[in-house]
Amino acid sequence: MTDHAIAPLLHRVAARLGERDALRWRDRRWTWAELDRRFNQFANLLLEAGIGGDADHEGLAGWESPHDHVALMATNGNEYLEAMIGSFGARAAPVNVNYRSVADELRHVLTDCRARALVFHSRYAPVVNEVRQALPDLTLLLQIADESGNDLLSGAGWYTASVDAASPERPPTEPSPDDHYVLYTGGTTGKPKGTLWRQGDFLHTALAVRDDLDTVLDRAVRRSLTVLATPPFMHGAAHWNLLSGWIGGATVVIQDDPTRLDPADVLSTVERHQVSSLLIVGDAFAQPLLAELETGRHDPSSLRFLLSGGAVLSANAKQRFLAAIPGLRVVDLLGSSETGNQGTRSSSTSAEIERDFERAPTTVVLSSDRSRVLGADDDEWGWLAQSGRVPRGYLGDPLKSAETFPEVSGVRYAVAGDRVRPGPDDTFTFGGRDSVTINTGGEKVFAEEVEEALRAHRSVIDVTVVGCPDERWGQMVVAVVSLDGQPSDDDLRAAATTIAGYKLPRAFVRVDEVVRSPSGKPDYEWARRTAVEALAT
Repeated sequence: MTDHAIAPLLHRVAARLGERDALRWRDRRWTWAELDRRFNQFANLLLEAGIGGDADHEGLAGWESPHDHVALMATNGNEYLEAMIGSFGARAAPVNVNYRSVADELRHVLTDCRARALVFHSRYAPVVNEVRQALPDLTLLLQIADESGNDLLSGAGWYTASVDAASPERPPTEPSPDDHYVLYTGGTTGKPKGTLWRQGDFLHTALAVRDDLDTVLDRAVRRSLTVLATPPFMHGAAHWNLLSGWIGGATVVIQDDPTRLDPADVLSTVERHQVSSLLIVGDAFAQPLLAELETGRHDPSSLRFLLSGGAVLSANAKQRFLAAIPGLRVVDLLGSSETGNQGTRSSSTSAEIERDFERAPTTVVLSSDRSRVLGADDDEWGWLAQSGRVPRGYLGDPLKSAETFPEVSGVRYAVAGDRVRPGPDDTFTFGGRDSVTINTGGEKVFAEEVEEALRAHRSVIDVTVVGCPDERWGQMVVAVVSLDGQPSDDDLRAAATTIAGYKLPRAFVRVDEVVRSPSGKPDYEWARRTAVEALAT
């Protein structure tokens, strides 16, 4: 089987592409040769601090890691990417950290992964300072200067000066496909968990890097994509998109202001750099982008692909994008930290918008009791599962590892908790995450299915659907929604023609803004509290 490690693969791409642009941000451009040196410098910086080096994988359980872990608490920028790839080069494992974490949340992740190093923007220095004394394993702090003006923490070093001072030579390590890629889940339904992948398996399953080295490099030389991922790099979908682009020879672009979603900034970046592939997260990103796009102030004609990862796009949003950008292909990407890519839904015409997801080759649907694989004739909701080269487990958690990565009839699967129903020709209908399923009168209602149906109404800016306590039905379906206009509840229900009547919200709670995580994912706990409080009054 083909088996690659991330850092050596990108070093080989850099050697072939040399002076071609690898990264653009604001008024800066980095060629492949320049960026490759930065990767080396960060790796050598770690090694000089005693972090990284040899990693012995022999005899480890699936939930164990042999690596030193380097936590990244930074917004999008060259520093995040340098530190991520440089860590791989040192045979350390970078760890994504939610930069909105409060002290308890940050302490949990850094303790859970036993972080040896932390790279953070100055604006997060106060919360880092609050937790650092409780983290004896944390020996290297690298602070990235930003507009906050916060002083350098005692014992920390400025990121740029520290990296500049390190050797640009290739580090004396030999990264292996057995080395780990670690991705912490968002923690939307519990505390974040570190998913452990072999790098070789991650590249194969999540990024579809399945060819031999010569074929990969030849493809990188021929391709000329320019990619922009609008979500934070701490979100797996964002840095997967960029890693995939880089391995394919693409130029990566970062919007000028990576601290928030500024639609005008994103679209002007697309126009200025002639971006050909744009990644967003569902309607939470699509609606403000469409509102800005439809002003006519921008020329997005360079775009060939609009990708949505982490949340599906509504039919209404797809229709508006296709109308605004001739020749565009809109692609929904379905997957998770634990599974990699499991399915796609692609449309370049109005007639293709409502099609079902097409399964990835290793994706199956397991029965509800996880005893068998469902076929096209099985008219029931099952579990979306990934077979083949799946993660080893969750860092430090054997029980959750066994639950999420079960063995069925001698085959090991990754089951992240998504409910789907099989269809013909290797397609499936997506229901949603089981952890946010609503049980109303004994009927299961998938929150994400209802959310997508409600977005058919043009006035819906954003929506999160939750279950609230109900004396008669156990739970009632409630939509927390932000609107452009004043449609009635019945108007909103009438637009949701793709779902049965029992799934329609019995109540709508109108808010100015639907709260989401920085990655665009729903904050169901906030929505549930908001709905319960509104219904009580």
